[in-house]
Amino acid sequence: MTLSVEPIIYGLIFIGVLVLVEGLYLTVFGKSISLNNRVNRRLEMLDKSGNREEVMEKLRKEMQQHLKAQRIPLYSILSDKAQKAAIAFTPRQLIMIMVLLCFVAFVGLSVATATALPVRVLVSVAMGVGGVFTWISMKANKRMAMMEEQLPDAIELMVRSLRVGHPFSSAISIVATEVPDPLATEFGIIADEAAYGRDVGEALKDMAQRLDMQDLRFLAVAVTIQQQSGGNLAEILDGLAKVIRSRFRLFRRVKAITAEAKWSGKFLSGFPIAAMIGIQMIKPDYYDEAMLHPWFIPACLLVGALLVVNLIVMRALVDIKV
Repeated sequence: MTLSVEPIIYGLIFIGVLVLVEGLYLTVFGKSISLNNRVNRRLEMLDKSGNREEVMEKLRKEMQQHLKAQRIPLYSILSDKAQKAAIAFTPRQLIMIMVLLCFVAFVGLSVATATALPVRVLVSVAMGVGGVFTWISMKANKRMAMMEEQLPDAIELMVRSLRVGHPFSSAISIVATEVPDPLATEFGIIADEAAYGRDVGEALKDMAQRLDMQDLRFLAVAVTIQQQSGGNLAEILDGLAKVIRSRFRLFRRVKAITAEAKWSGKFLSGFPIAAMIGIQMIKPDYYDEAMLHPWFIPACLLVGALLVVNLIVMRALVDIKV
């Protein structure tokens, strides 16, 4: 019995690609770009430069640059996720990083494996593009989850500020100072824009549209209605915070109930691939005779399509809107 290590090498190279792109990101922008940083990025940038307008323009450019680059071929699949993740790399830099990662993956495959040249080229391109896409998706999912969890606390902080007599613009500034990232930097930009004369309701509406968050849309609508018709904004926001917390608890309950179905779909789609990799590692020549059959490639494509359809169907069945 011989043991093939090529599947392990493929996995290690892909993990290395993810580590490399994260290392480049932290090296270029420093630890302040990390969501785990205790001091929010906007305050750290203000501490270094001291120019409020310059910091605001830089952050606004970072947050809008990816949607403006949707016309770039193949980049449109990344732009929405990169926008939500607030990736500070420009679209051109991300494309250059993809090319670099493809080259690194190709060198690693050439050194560690003996696969054919076309296979190495295809796998290295898939690793370079897929690695960046996976990294951006992870960043976006983590950032959006943190913002959804922080939003009720931020709204309650606004309510307390309004009740002691602060204007709404000052309440937003307090949130930008006291709440950690990623929400602090987003509200900090709104506070800076309000200081330079922009309507707060309009700024909140733009942020909700850019991040595609339903709870932020509720906040923007509540503030806009209060500005137009008057009323007790503190009471409105207090009720909104309670609704968001209740909705968040319901969402977590639904997520727990549907977790079994989601993992069942992932297991049913992943098990055949894991079994094939295991067989290849234990007995690399196991499929040699089957590969000579003319129906082998069409059958592989059909199985792959069915596995993808299984994931899509299972996800659709448990995609419950809260």
